[in-house]
Amino acid sequence: MSTNTNLTPQEKQSRYRRRLRRKGLRPVQIWVPDTRAAGFAGECRRQARLAARSAQEKPALNFIAEIAAWDPA
Repeated sequence: MSTNTNLTPQEKQSRYRRRLRRKGLRPVQIWVPDTRAAGFAGECRRQARLAARSAQEKPALNFIAEIAAWDPA
């Protein structure tokens, strides 16, 4: 049996992915907002203000505030 030391990084990645697929897993790509992008923080503030004024969001915001203050220690 050969060792992984003779494999290229691409070959190692390929073997790793094959092992995961044999275990019944598959790769998934997720796109998320770029927190470094210009305007990101401002958009977060804008959406937070909208949520804070929304009656529909009150239960969710109350829950978030409650668990944020929770200390498991």
